[in-house]
Amino acid sequence: MSESDLLAAVQAALRAEHAAVYGYGVVGGRIREGRRAEARAAYDAHRARRDELRRTVRDLGGDPEESAGAYALPFPVPDSAAAARLAADIEDKVAGVYADLVRAASGERRRGAADALREAAVRAVRWRGGSVAFPGLAERAAVPSASSPASPRT
Repeated sequence: MSESDLLAAVQAALRAEHAAVYGYGVVGGRIREGRRAEARAAYDAHRARRDELRRTVRDLGGDPEESAGAYALPFPVPDSAAAARLAADIEDKVAGVYADLVRAASGERRRGAADALREAAVRAVRWRGGSVAFPGLAERAAVPSASSPASPRT
């Protein structure tokens, strides 16, 4: 891929991290006490990735995109259960952009993107309580039903 493709993928990851930081602000305000430390750790991790991506954009000769003042949430978040669903949704979306960055990057940048993809997938599992087959690849994330011919028989 070209340098412009790489820069576009890094900027997309940066936008996703901006949104994740915002989203975890909402999660932190709604999540039950027993999961607040987990929400804070995820918030801190996304802030660190965001800052790293800003540096990467500059290293690639670009101007890092700024955070929006606010982001539309995918659904209302009135309570802790909805906050956990939001956290899982955030991680799924972040995993998706890092999957794109893995495809666009090489070398150390690719390893870093793969690490970020893995971390997001692990956090999504923790928030959701279950995993998807191909984290970061939404078109393959659907779980086959028990009656599907592709599902194993027990």
